[in-house]
Amino acid sequence: MNTVLGIDLGTQSLKVVFYDDHAREIVASASAPLDVDRDSAGKAEQRAEDWLQALETALRQVPGPIRDSARAIGISGQQHGFVPVDAEGNVLAPVKLWCDTATQAQVDAITADAGGRERCIEWTGLPVLAGYTAPKIRWLADNHPDLYVRMAHVMLPHDYLNYVLSGAIVMEYGDASGTGLLDVRERCWSERMVTTVDPGGRLASALPELVAADTMIGRVTAAAAERFGLPEGTPLSTGGGDNMMAAIGTGNVSAGKLTMSLGTSGTLFAHSDTAVVDEAGNIAAFCGSTGGWMPLLCTMNCTLATELVKQLLDIGNDQFDDTVSGAPAGADGLTVLPFFTGERTPDLPRASASVLGLNAQNTTRAHLLRATMEGATFAIRFGVDELSRLGIQAQEIVLTGGGANSAEWRQAVADICGLPVTVLLQDEGASFGAALQALWMLERSEGRDSDIADIAAAHLQRCPERSVAPNPGTADAYAAAWTRYRKALDTLAPLLDT
Repeated sequence: MNTVLGIDLGTQSLKVVFYDDHAREIVASASAPLDVDRDSAGKAEQRAEDWLQALETALRQVPGPIRDSARAIGISGQQHGFVPVDAEGNVLAPVKLWCDTATQAQVDAITADAGGRERCIEWTGLPVLAGYTAPKIRWLADNHPDLYVRMAHVMLPHDYLNYVLSGAIVMEYGDASGTGLLDVRERCWSERMVTTVDPGGRLASALPELVAADTMIGRVTAAAAERFGLPEGTPLSTGGGDNMMAAIGTGNVSAGKLTMSLGTSGTLFAHSDTAVVDEAGNIAAFCGSTGGWMPLLCTMNCTLATELVKQLLDIGNDQFDDTVSGAPAGADGLTVLPFFTGERTPDLPRASASVLGLNAQNTTRAHLLRATMEGATFAIRFGVDELSRLGIQAQEIVLTGGGANSAEWRQAVADICGLPVTVLLQDEGASFGAALQALWMLERSEGRDSDIADIAAAHLQRCPERSVAPNPGTADAYAAAWTRYRKALDTLAPLLDT
């Protein structure tokens, strides 16, 4: 048996997938949970050592012969997390995550120092937002200068796992574009933004070399092989951010489709052969991890919102669809703005959630859960309109993430967005995409002129039973609900973001 190993370092868990590309089947998968340290001020942090323990736990669940079959490894990781590392390879501080909003003061300061939001977009293609890595770097310098002066390397979560396994200190363009420090048009570090974030120069010296996505960055070291039970010398691809790997894992490597991920956060993205910069700043002008670009919308409250409401109402996972189906499309006028942990799009980092329109008919468990699901979907549906405004047209949505397991949610996405929804048989998303990127790297390193689009097409299959078309019977109800959602958001945004 020969396999490629995909690793996905998520927010709530770390997952490993061993894929036999000859038999075209996943022969083993395992995961280990992760916790997030949060507080009311917006902190959201994890310990890097917990990631390594989770990786060890997940891999040790896989039989030894399957681990030994790995001939290439690709790693996906949650975007934007800041891993400051000293010259000896020690992580200097807890890792601030993508959902950490405690850095808004740094966002405001960097934006002001740059000369405004428009100037930031001019320099990098992106505004500075609380979720991105750049303000986290300034936060460490402001709050822990003793640690900052020791920082020798800036890493992102998946970069750190690459480093632990292989010793490589590099970054690929996709994940790098989510730092807010990369000029996405030119695919290089923006000297003006880097200097603005840190005029002293330490940041500039700590940024890693940028490498192409089909690069072999190194091999599993003897120490890593012993700790994690992997074959010594196994080559590693660059890996990338979880959204970039999900693009590969859903076949979104050429124009014509959208990928929507219903995970802790919600994302919607497309493929482009050229940089797509949104002057309004709603769509992130990210690079992809295939050599192209990946315009993307991100929300911070997707299944996170439904999970909180499920806990409140004591609804189990197996009860989700039955509960939601107890209320009609549009939830009889109930509207939820699901900003439980602040929000990135719209840019409301200090926002809280709201429930509007309660009456004697819709104050039920079913209505509240459905309205939360619909609110999370409306927030992502905004991206469909924004991508269309920027010239990105699509004929279908490929759905992935935990929310895609719900038949009710799949149908709601199709109805709200007015597009057919496709679910793939290989529903591992980011971890499977990382495995396919590793296969691409392996074939390229062996001298084959492999194309990532051909690889994705060969290894991905549609699941007809879980794919759905829009239901015309819900169109009027959802049009009215969308109007209510937008009116509530426009009216309440100044009050929520305090």
